[in-house]
Amino acid sequence: MKKTIIIIIIIFVSIGLGYAYEQVSTALEKRAHPILYSEFVEKYSQEYSVPQYIIYSVIKVESSFRSDVESDRNAIGLMQITPDTFEWLMTKTKEDLPVKLLYDPETNIKYGTFFLQYLYAEFENWDTSFAAYNAGRGAVNGWLKNPQYAVGNQLIIENIPFPETKDYIRKVNNNKEMYKKLYFSGK
Repeated sequence: MKKTIIIIIIIFVSIGLGYAYEQVSTALEKRAHPILYSEFVEKYSQEYSVPQYIIYSVIKVESSFRSDVESDRNAIGLMQITPDTFEWLMTKTKEDLPVKLLYDPETNIKYGTFFLQYLYAEFENWDTSFAAYNAGRGAVNGWLKNPQYAVGNQLIIENIPFPETKDYIRKVNNNKEMYKKLYFSGK
């Protein structure tokens, strides 16, 4: 009888420790993958039909949710948009905004999401769209013409000649899967 009670206690303690580990692990993952600027992400996700987990993933990789960041390539804000890209995107939206608005989270998320939607409409898959977001449409269109780098409109990620872009696609996809798991598994 004593042995049975000890076994039962060990089982319950093991289950409790497993549950606690899962809770702590999930809390740490959520801390590493926050849901910030949700009002803007939700709004522009719906407006441009880009899944929220993709927007969050790009923001996480591009800026780690820092709206004041500027890269050495002059990309600005949460989704790291260059002034040239911003001006080009405004020709599509028929707006005329000052470049300094790229530091504004709503404007940056709006234009970053619009750009993701534009790229997805052009390339029809996310990996190629992520590559174009990182390396530029011109580079990606060149790669798509080369069977060494692509099959149809699908890039062969391992063969992309820019290591930074290969790494970028992997990072966005890893974050995308984590955001889906943590927040969007029911969607």
